[in-house]
Amino acid sequence: MAQVAHDASAQVGPLEVEDVELYHPKTFIGKYIWSQDAKVIAIQYAITAIAIGLVALVLSVIMRLQLGFPNTFSLIDPSNYLQFVTMHGMIMVIYLLTALFLGGFGNYLIPLMCGARDMVFPYVNMISYWVYLAAVLLLVASFFVPGGPTGAGWTLYPPQAISPGTPGIDGGIILMLVSLALFIVGFTMGGLNYVVTVLQARTRGMTLMRLPLTVWGIFMATVLALLAFPALLVSAIMMLLDRLLGTSFFMPAMISMGEQTAYDGGSPVLFQHLFWFFGHPEVYIVALPAFGIVSDLLSTHARKNIFGYRMMVWAIVAIGALSFIVWAHHMYVSGMNPYFGFFFATTTLIIAVPTAIKVYNWVLTLWRGNIRLNVPMLFAIGFVFTFINGGLTGLFLGNVTVDLPLSDTYFVVAHFHMVMAVSPILVVFGAIYHWYPKITGKMLDDGLGKVHFWITFLGTYAIYYPMHYLGFEGLPRRYYAYGETAFMSESAQDLNAAITIAAIIVAFAQLVFLYNLIRSLTKGKDAGHNPWEATTLEWQTTHTPPRHGNFDELPSVYRWAYDYSVPGAEHDFIPQNVPSEELVAARSEHQEA
Repeated sequence: MAQVAHDASAQVGPLEVEDVELYHPKTFIGKYIWSQDAKVIAIQYAITAIAIGLVALVLSVIMRLQLGFPNTFSLIDPSNYLQFVTMHGMIMVIYLLTALFLGGFGNYLIPLMCGARDMVFPYVNMISYWVYLAAVLLLVASFFVPGGPTGAGWTLYPPQAISPGTPGIDGGIILMLVSLALFIVGFTMGGLNYVVTVLQARTRGMTLMRLPLTVWGIFMATVLALLAFPALLVSAIMMLLDRLLGTSFFMPAMISMGEQTAYDGGSPVLFQHLFWFFGHPEVYIVALPAFGIVSDLLSTHARKNIFGYRMMVWAIVAIGALSFIVWAHHMYVSGMNPYFGFFFATTTLIIAVPTAIKVYNWVLTLWRGNIRLNVPMLFAIGFVFTFINGGLTGLFLGNVTVDLPLSDTYFVVAHFHMVMAVSPILVVFGAIYHWYPKITGKMLDDGLGKVHFWITFLGTYAIYYPMHYLGFEGLPRRYYAYGETAFMSESAQDLNAAITIAAIIVAFAQLVFLYNLIRSLTKGKDAGHNPWEATTLEWQTTHTPPRHGNFDELPSVYRWAYDYSVPGAEHDFIPQNVPSEELVAARSEHQEA
């Protein structure tokens, strides 16, 4: 409570910069299509990301049908299967999760939570979405070119990615690489907005140590992305040059399809280093916003101040810094020097420390809280369980001697999906249920939400828990069919069939969510301005949904974001913009009454 008392008594400094004058569009196209309002841009990002994510969801169901019931469906051949694996992975990691957390939640929440009118560069922000949309459309176009999309695996490793015989060698790989380059250009424009807005456009009294953890998570993830994405950009351009101009950045001298290729002297391992130098920070580009959002959900719905706020902030910073020195734990089987393996195994174990600190703080936030088991809270608690499970299996794979036999088995698939797919998606759902009332003014249906949660949560465990066992047995990933495999038990195929059935059920459960989302726009219960009784600034706007400019008058901040269950307060929460004098007066009136 010392932190609370200190923040409540702090003085708010004078206005340092004049209030910005926004451009207010007068046409439908200017307001909703070529919009410079960060809230509208956030919804554009979210709708586009969810739409392309549904494509990836369908691809995953098709893959599971082949694995669960081999050679039953004539539409799925080995080439199609590899193409679906590639597109599913790339869409989910880059075009759905990264775009949704940073472009969607980042655009909507950063200005509101910081007490700003809008992003610092609204026009650049608008351009960033349209470049992202162009990248998505290019990716989708690869389904319709001769040969179809690339089937090189979502990591796009050369020499396979651009060698004859790989599906999508003609147009698919080219469109994939150009799309990735465009995505990075678009993100960079958006990312600069997020960073500058957090650093320069906070309202009076909003110090860095009063920012909600959601903003800290998105801010740190953006910094990581601005530093890591260039590695992917240059590797995509270099591979494009290898494919189109015959350079040899990554392509070694080799014989392909019985003929000597024109390539000479390239290094495929160099691409792996560049890819994973981006790829492992990418895990935290998705995870850090999830960490921040789930911290706010747990605190709000447990009616308890976040445990160890400063520790949580420094854990986010430490995770971000350490994420750049663990990338080669993805490459233990590439033939690296054992001393490098020792180094990367050590850093992998070290990064588990700040991550574990966050888990302890979440659990201690829940401890003796007044927990409200509504839908956002269910998804938040589900995330904590799932992230712990996924993190523990990561300790297996971070150890060189354990990773070598498990590499490229279904154990890796299970670990990766628990950490990088199920965990952040649970946070996405929790966040949508939490902020949907602010975005639309309507509540989502609670009953449908709980049905959606339980099927999704239990269903994902039915999918990925058995995969750990299959991995221990040695079942290799990315195989179209396994046939008669001597080292696999007879029950493995039955397990694969059960996993497929669970995956289909979970996929159909998402239709419940979409129905709830659309139906509640018109039939949902009115939310009011602050249905969750939250303290952060986005819930203190004059209008719900907030109008362009967010606030009639910019708020001043007098306290941190987690004043819940404060002794002596009239309500069990104190918003950030309530000054100490009003709090004292309200307490006096309450005591007199």
